Amino acid sequence: MHRRTFISATGAAAATLAAPMLWAQALPTQPIRIVVGFAPGGGTDILARVIAQKLSTLWNTTVIVENKAGAAGMIAAEYVARQPSDGTTLLMAHINSHAIAPALTPKMTYSVERDFTPVVLVGVTPNLLICNERQAARTVKDVVELCRKNPGKVSFGSAGNGSAQHLALEMFKLAANIDAIHVPYKGSGPMLTDLIGGQIDYSFDTMTAATPHVKSGKAIAVAQTRQKRAKGHPNVPTMDESGFPGFEATTWYGLVGPGKLPSVLAKRMNEDINKVLLMPDVMEKFEQYGAEDGGGSTEKFGDFIKVESKKWAKVVKDANVKGDA
Repeated sequence: MHRRTFISATGAAAATLAAPMLWAQALPTQPIRIVVGFAPGGGTDILARVIAQKLSTLWNTTVIVENKAGAAGMIAAEYVARQPSDGTTLLMAHINSHAIAPALTPKMTYSVERDFTPVVLVGVTPNLLICNERQAARTVKDVVELCRKNPGKVSFGSAGNGSAQHLALEMFKLAANIDAIHVPYKGSGPMLTDLIGGQIDYSFDTMTAATPHVKSGKAIAVAQTRQKRAKGHPNVPTMDESGFPGFEATTWYGLVGPGKLPSVLAKRMNEDINKVLLMPDVMEKFEQYGAEDGGGSTEKFGDFIKVESKKWAKVVKDANVKGDA
């Protein structure tokens, strides 16, 4: 046998042997959990459930969402970092747990780079500056005036200390030179309940979590926080348009596995989740919630996390934001 023929033959044989092995690693046969670091009803929870439902069908297995709320998503991240890297446990990673927390919590128990394997970016959303029906100030200009007339008295809720909502508020306070009260919760769900009920006044909440309440009229949208208006909220002005040029505070979501998740498994999951993100009904739902620009490779998501980490580390420093003791 000629050398070239032998190499081709052995290469083909190796590929034949490798293919079933790769396929066997591709998907676990037991139920898969997507862990969410916030209470039910928040943006992270909503998007995770849309993805889980589609993956259950696509993968022909049970994919459930498990909520482990607290510490702005860090409790869930710490939990997933310690789970087996067999694909049965994924984390709906979030700007809080993977970009803000490292800057706020130098002694946190996990490393974003070491303890997690990026799978796919699910989506990026603006935050919505919202208020309840009782508030008369419904433009950014009026909210600023209200805060200046009542320094330290107007309340803004968030999904937790050091959360994306909290940092959006801190950016706003710096830009507008105002003082306001920050009220942290264990996720957007319970925070929205109190905002609608009148216990707090405003929030820079995720568009994903706030949208159903804005659409129903229970919450009022004042402004959104990306440079461009989200397709799902074309009539809501941006902060940039409302007198704060360059103001941008987004929230993002993405799936990651534990640090030693095999790359072949991460890439197979990435391929399937990209298919889910392109399904017309999923695209329609995500657009409604303002979640855009998701998808892409595992490497793209990994690079995105690094860029976001640097950006928010600067915000934490400039605003002198302190994490929980």
